[in-house]
Amino acid sequence: MVNRACIVVFAKAPIPGEAKTRLIPTLGAEGAAMLHAALVERALETACAVGHDVELCCAPEASHPFFEECAQEFDCALSEQGEGNLGTRMLQVMQDVLEDYDQVAIVGADCPSVTPKHIQQAIAALASHDVVLIPAEDGGYVLIAARRVATAMFDGIAWGSHTVLAQQRLALTAAGSTFTELATLWDVDRPEDLARLQTLKPPLSFFLPS
Repeated sequence: MVNRACIVVFAKAPIPGEAKTRLIPTLGAEGAAMLHAALVERALETACAVGHDVELCCAPEASHPFFEECAQEFDCALSEQGEGNLGTRMLQVMQDVLEDYDQVAIVGADCPSVTPKHIQQAIAALASHDVVLIPAEDGGYVLIAARRVATAMFDGIAWGSHTVLAQQRLALTAAGSTFTELATLWDVDRPEDLARLQTLKPPLSFFLPS
C-alpha cells in the first residue's frame, strides 16, 4: 500500500510592515511584503511538483485575498495556523493532517532552496524514522516531516533563535521520537541572504532593488 502524504506550506499573509520584517531596512515594507509573496508562491510551486496533496496553512487568517488567490492558482487546500507559538501550531497541524494521511511534511515559506527532490527524500526517509529534518544554515530548519508525533516534540525550543535545531534534536530525543537529518539548506531571513536569490533556477519572480 502506498503511503499517503500531505505537504503543508506555513505562511504569513504578505502584509507590509508585518512580513519579512528583518528585510524592511533593505527592501522597505512594501518590497519585503512583495518578496514574501513571491517566496510563498515558489514554496507552493515546489510542493505541488512533488505529487502529493498540498495545504497552505495561513496566518493570521485564511481569508486574506492573497491566500484565496494561491488556493485557486495552485489547487491547494487552505487552513489556519491557530494560536500559540510555532511549535504549538505545527504540532496541531501535524496531528490534524495525520488523522487523514500517513505522513506530513511542513515547509517554511522562506526557503526557496528547497526543491521537490528534497521533499521527496524527506518523505522517503519516514520509512525508517518518525521525524525527518532539513537543517538551515542559520541554526534552524527549513522542513520537518513526520509519520508519528509526540505531544512534547516541540517543548523547550526558543523559536527564532540560532539554537532551534539543537533544541529540536533534544526535544525529539526526550519525546522518544526517532529522527534523521538531510543536507543543510539556506533560507531568506536577513539582508545578506538576498544575493542568493539570484542563483535560483528558475529565477524567483521578484526583482531586487538596484
